[in-house]
Order: sequence, then structure tokens, then C-alpha cells
Amino acid sequence: CILWKKCIFSIEICSNPQFIVGGANRTDICQGDLGDCWLLAAIACLTLNETLRYRVVPPDQSFTENYAGIFHFQFWRYGEWVDVVVDDRLPTHNNRLVFTRSGNKNEFWSALLEKAYAKLHGSYEALKGGNTLEAMEDFTGGVTEFYEITDAPKELYNIMKKALERGSLMGCSIDALVPTGSETKTDKGLVIGHAYSVTAVEQGKQEDGSDTRIRLVRVRDPWGTSAPPACRSGDWTALATSEEDRKRLEPVEAGEFWMGFEMFQQTFTKLEICNLTPDALQDDQMLKWTVSVMEGRWVRGCSAGGCRNYPDTFWTNPQYRLLLTEEDDDEPDDGEKGCTVVVALMQKGRRRERCTGATMHTIGFAIYEMQGNKQHLPKDFFLYTASKARCKSYINLREVTERFCLSPGEYVIVPSTFDPNKESDFILRVFSEKTSRLNLEEFKHLWSKIQQWKVIFTRYDKDKSSTISSFEMRNAVADAGFQLNPQLHDIIAMRYASEHLYLDFDSYICCLVRLEGMFSKCTINI
Repeated sequence: CILWKKCIFSIEICSNPQFIVGGANRTDICQGDLGDCWLLAAIACLTLNETLRYRVVPPDQSFTENYAGIFHFQFWRYGEWVDVVVDDRLPTHNNRLVFTRSGNKNEFWSALLEKAYAKLHGSYEALKGGNTLEAMEDFTGGVTEFYEITDAPKELYNIMKKALERGSLMGCSIDALVPTGSETKTDKGLVIGHAYSVTAVEQGKQEDGSDTRIRLVRVRDPWGTSAPPACRSGDWTALATSEEDRKRLEPVEAGEFWMGFEMFQQTFTKLEICNLTPDALQDDQMLKWTVSVMEGRWVRGCSAGGCRNYPDTFWTNPQYRLLLTEEDDDEPDDGEKGCTVVVALMQKGRRRERCTGATMHTIGFAIYEMQGNKQHLPKDFFLYTASKARCKSYINLREVTERFCLSPGEYVIVPSTFDPNKESDFILRVFSEKTSRLNLEEFKHLWSKIQQWKVIFTRYDKDKSSTISSFEMRNAVADAGFQLNPQLHDIIAMRYASEHLYLDFDSYICCLVRLEGMFSKCTINI
């Protein structure tokens, strides 16, 4: 049977428990009897980036100093960072941890992190089976994308290079994927192979001094043992690079090795990228994505219209305007410049609802070009207008993500489930390479709104404390022209009010700006 014991008192397991011993590294993550290797691969990625790890695993926690029997962890959850607190009781059998454990018998940060992640999703059972990208998102707040290398775009090397310049986490694996159709419902079956991290891409000179550049990829084996023999650290015989580049690119860490990009394409079947949001990057010199986030819901009989196979109801799905104004700075391989965007559609809460028999909906989206229409586009528009871009297939994963290069212009994104009347909350995120800017007219409009809202705030700040009561916020929102249902008022109070039930001016303005964006045009300006 499984016994629940407190690590600090389980002398049979450990007489001197430590949270972290000698820093976090890949040997701290050993799989137990739970089928969550997808989660452990993501935890291994955290050991490569101290900034990201400290956000998920706050430092200065221990079994001695200020010890209270609990530990804190933080995860990104549908647009917000949430704090998860767990006690230090871990499941054991025969005086041995049942699930994740460290190579050091007295180190417990990875086991406690796994427990906190299980609590986030409702149980350890909910962690059986998953996708590494899902956990990478929950650890970073980023948006993920993956490529079947045999079907990857020809500019894949540049995609990898630009992703690393923006601090993205990147992994590759030798996996088998079920083939997918372009407009079909697909159950994504994965045969899990060995996973690696991609830590750098470079271009080197030929050994003979010719002008042709060699494209190189640096790969890291998280367990440090399974690099292909011809590509192990220090073995350059297969790469024919110049002596100068060999010195420049050495040394590499244990478990890392360089390989040619063509060999990389032949060896691996899958590439995974986790693009980070600006708040996750502290290096001001690093390029950053611009991120726009919209939340919505598919409601049975109202806004759950299904995919384009259902023309009578497809138009009822939520619609989000996308305005692209600035082309990318770099020169593309095909000579056609455009605006690079990554669109990610995520369904919310389905893993937690597994205990009730819920499964992931099959979801996807389409993008249509349009001009000037600010209203909900009607049925006839979609009957006679072809999509400009769309996800490759509808997939029953938590999130579907695609990268596009679109011409500057106005577009509408239509997220949907494959079949009509499938209910779920969702979050739609758009990442772009260029920074959003307000033009003069947009700035004038925003400034005018802020001046109006300031007058309303002053009216309800009767004691001149520069705050208003969360109860008064209901009237202030109505005076600003927003008619909300009781549930939205509850959300505003929980999200924007302090523990003393007051909103300061900054929180008040942030709330109204968010409402203005939701009520105006549902437009994403990039």
C-alpha cells in the first residue's frame, strides 16, 4: 500500500532532508511510477534557466530556516500567475518515494514541484499522459508551437535562430506522429521517444575556407548519455568546420553536442518551441515578442458553432479582429516580406475535469481578411469568402498553435470546436515580432477616455484617499458606460480590489481599459 509520510520525520527515507542540494540540475528529476515523463521533461528545461526556475520554484525555501511544513510554487494559469501551496507529505512505498525523486536521496524540490502541479490539476491521476509543451507553458506563461520536421517550413533554421534570440525554450525529439489532414478532426497519438533540448544555432565557416556557411545546431541530452556517436561533444569530424569556429564554439556542457542542420533534420522528427512573454525575460538587450490576449467562451446553442463544415452555425462563433500594420525587419528567404504572427488557441480547465469524464475538445481556428466591418460578420461573409490562413487541423489537445506570415491589413480570427455545441472557456493569444504602437488618433481617444474616467473616480473618492470602495466600483463602471452582469462585477472585485476591498486609481484605470478593449471591437492591434 501507499503510505503518506512527512519527509522531515521520515527517517527511513532521509535523516537530513534538503529542498535543493548543490543547485538544480537534470539528475534531480528521476521518474517514478507515474506516467508523467512529459512533465519531467519540462522540469528539466527549468534547470537550464535560473530566472524561469526561480519564478516557478521560489528560492530561499528549506526544511530548516523559517520552516513551516509547507512549500510554495507558482504556475501560469490561463493568463495569470497563481501560487500553489503544498505540505511536505509525499507518497511512499517501502520507504521509497512512489513518484518523482532526485538522485540525491535527501533532495525533494522536484517531488514537491510535481505534487504542486498535481494539486493545480486536481490529482496525481490527472498527470497521467500529456504533452511537454503544456507543462512548458504552465512554467513560463509562453506560447508553444511544434513542427514535424519532415513537414516543417523551409525557413525552419531562421525560425529557430529568431526564437533563441527571443529567449525561447526549444526541444527536439524522435517521436512518431499520427498523420493529419488539412481540414479533419484529428486525435493526436504520440509515440514518445527520447527528448533533447536545443540550446544554440550558429553558422560556421567551411574547413577549406570557402564562402559557403555551415549551419550548426547545438543539442543537449537532458540525461547526458544518448548523443549520437558522431555528434558527441568535442567530435567535429563530421562537420568540416574551420579550426577558428571549433575554438569559438567550444567548450560545451556535458551532454551537449553540435551537429549540422541537415543532420539535425535527418535525425529528429519533432521540434518544440516555447516562446516567452516579455515579463518572463529580464535581459533588456534580448528581442521580445508583442503579446495580445483575448478570453472567450463557446456556449451551446449560442456561440459554439463548430468548424467550417457547419456553415449554418460557423458564423456564430466568437470573432476577434486582428490589425497588422508593420512588416518584419529581417529579409525572408523567399523575398516576400510580411508580418509574422503566432496564433494560439487554448481550451481551459479540461484536464482538471477528467474526474467527471470530460475529455479535450477538438479545437482549431481560421483567419479571414476583411476591411472596415466593425460588426459581427454574418453567415454570408463566410459562405463567399475563403480563409486567408488557418490551423492545419483541428486537434484534441489543450492548445493548437500555428505560425503565419501575413500581409499588413485587417483580419478576423474565428476560434471554434470541430463539432457544434461543445461548451468551454478558451483563451486566444497572438504573438508578433513588432511592437504595438498607438497612432496619434488612438492616443487622443485613449487620453480622452482616461480624463472622463478620472472625473468618475474623483466623484466616488469621497474621502480623498485616492481609492474607491469595491462596492462603489459597480456604480463607477456603470457611469463609464459599461453594463455588466453580476458575475463580471464579482470578477472585478476579486481581481482588482485589495484585501481591504479598495481599488486605487491604477487598478481602476486598468480595469476600465480592459473593459474598453473587450466592449469596443475585440480588435488586436499589432
